[in-house]
Amino acid sequence: MARIVLDTNSLIQSIPPRSRYHHIWKSFLDGTNVLCVSTEILEEYEEILQRLTDIDTAQLVIELIINNPYTLFLTPYYKFNLIAEDPDDNKFVDCAIAANAKYIVSEDRHFDVLKACSFPKVDVIGLDLFANLLESKPYMLSDDDASTLVNEPLVPYGR
Repeated sequence: MARIVLDTNSLIQSIPPRSRYHHIWKSFLDGTNVLCVSTEILEEYEEILQRLTDIDTAQLVIELIINNPYTLFLTPYYKFNLIAEDPDDNKFVDCAIAANAKYIVSEDRHFDVLKACSFPKVDVIGLDLFANLLESKPYMLSDDDASTLVNEPLVPYGR
């Protein structure tokens, strides 16, 4: 079970049942992986989902994430500001660092600057590679040093 942060576009692409990435979404629902989120990330998820679908669908997805026992809620207290080109992406980096996440799953080129950053080390993986690892080499996603998941208290999330 690995701790993973999904950027918003990756989440959007993984939700539809007919998507070739749907098994990524299912991996968070069944506990194969742990979805790491912060209040800022949930707010962005909801905003974009409302824009692309409707309020009811967006709320359903957010409720699934919030009520899932394989969701890890974090409050990053330190802002690393590693992505200058698109500062809005820093919320995913800060969450990944706070969660000690295995990967950020993203196709966003702004995350490429993290490759040159030796500390704090944050690995970014694309949807295709992550999906392939999930299907063919799930052992590459496990965190041997990860303790049993116990949700931290729910971060305040307003509607």
